[in-house]
Amino acid sequence: MEKKVAIRNLSFEQLKAEMLAAGEPAFRAKQVYEWIWKKAARSFDAMGNIPKTTREWLSEKFSLQIVTTAEAQYSSDRTIKSSFQLHDNNLVEGVLIPTRERVTACVSSQVGCSLTCSFCATGYMDRKRNLESFEIYDQVVLIRDQAQEKYGQALTNIVYMGMGEPLLNYANVLKSIEQITSPEGLGMSPRRITVSTAGIAKMIQKLGDDQVKFNLALSLHAANDTKRNQIMPINESNTLQALKAALLYFFEKTGNEITLEYIVFNKFNDTIEDARELYEFAKGIPCKINLIEYNPIAQSSFVNAEADAIAKFSAFLESKRMIVNIRRSRGRDIDAACGQLAGKKAPADA
Repeated sequence: MEKKVAIRNLSFEQLKAEMLAAGEPAFRAKQVYEWIWKKAARSFDAMGNIPKTTREWLSEKFSLQIVTTAEAQYSSDRTIKSSFQLHDNNLVEGVLIPTRERVTACVSSQVGCSLTCSFCATGYMDRKRNLESFEIYDQVVLIRDQAQEKYGQALTNIVYMGMGEPLLNYANVLKSIEQITSPEGLGMSPRRITVSTAGIAKMIQKLGDDQVKFNLALSLHAANDTKRNQIMPINESNTLQALKAALLYFFEKTGNEITLEYIVFNKFNDTIEDARELYEFAKGIPCKINLIEYNPIAQSSFVNAEADAIAKFSAFLESKRMIVNIRRSRGRDIDAACGQLAGKKAPADA
């Protein structure tokens, strides 16, 4: 039996060519494309204005490879963590983060991760594969629908901060953002999308060359190479000097917002000297700094810095006229907070 083609990997022109070759009128391709993307159809049978014979042909030739919600967990702070099952039974996790000001979808870009950051649960998993662009798209759609159903709120923001390193799945991540922002897709503004990277200098430069419209966040967590090498092995081949040059290049090419993410670990990177090093790194980069509470994981001995240490750290940076936000943990009680995603829940029917 001939293997079915993943229909959502086809461009509109490719889909139209397939349908014209099968004797379908050109307008039918537009209808199907709208069902696939704008209406996020979960099956070919759901395509109400498509003739039954055409739906049967589509079903025989193509697959939608939809992502489904295997399990959802609800936090006391209204955060929802979902375990999403892919067509090959792999699992990834995504998170709905509702606040008064915004409703954010945090999505994954890989099954597992290859970067082995010592403080991150995903870093202790193997990287099994990259996600297809439509698998990232589906996470956004499912979280969007969740926000509407559970809280009656519209999705306002998307962060690529779930499982995996987005810049190691570059083509699919950019394609997913193109589909999410397209009028033929979800029509979201790229200014409401942030891609977070552990720091791959040449790929940050490539984002600049491609003149992307979305925002960039760098997971920094230490502002000297010795410390950063300890917790993020990627730093050995992407030094702070190389990263700073790449961030400046990115901003010069795009003018887009840059965020430096800095988890404050107790007795590791929480002193005024550490704050001074962070200031020296950030100085000259048009950026804001997010100080992030650490969310403990079983595999690591790191703990969150004391509140007093974080306050002093923040005050030092503010005295240097840096823009600083202290990010409180969300969804910690269901392992949905930053660094805790591990895809460890089994499918509901397993």
